[in-house]
Amino acid sequence: MSLKERLSADFKEALKAKNEVKKNVVNMARAAVKQYEVDHREELDDAGIIEILTKQVKMRKDALADFEKAGRTDLLEVYKAEIEVLQTYLPAQMTEDEVRAVVVKIMEEQGITAEKKNMGAVMKAVMPQVKGKADGGVVKKVVDSIMN
Repeated sequence: MSLKERLSADFKEALKAKNEVKKNVVNMARAAVKQYEVDHREELDDAGIIEILTKQVKMRKDALADFEKAGRTDLLEVYKAEIEVLQTYLPAQMTEDEVRAVVVKIMEEQGITAEKKNMGAVMKAVMPQVKGKADGGVVKKVVDSIMN
């Protein structure tokens, strides 16, 4: 079953179960996918859908900090629930140790030294390897710790 079919099936299931949070999140995800397809006139595969869902999760995580500052605990809980639903459609995220192993391996393969000036080169080499499997912030944190 493709990711698009799974989203559609889960939307119907959430409707039947009267699960408002899941229904709204899945409907929003389907709308974002459809919007991209209409705008770019192309059919998305699972990798493209994962990219869109990853952006949706990132947007929500970024908003969490703002809600915390504003003391909006009601919205915090809603966004956390939405993030949980979206993450069920994404591949398992790599741990910091797994990301560290990838970074060290790439640095060794490409002969990149652990100096601050090489951070951009390392990030550029690592990000395609971990795309969709690790958050950019986690990768940056790991690379930064290695470069010190």
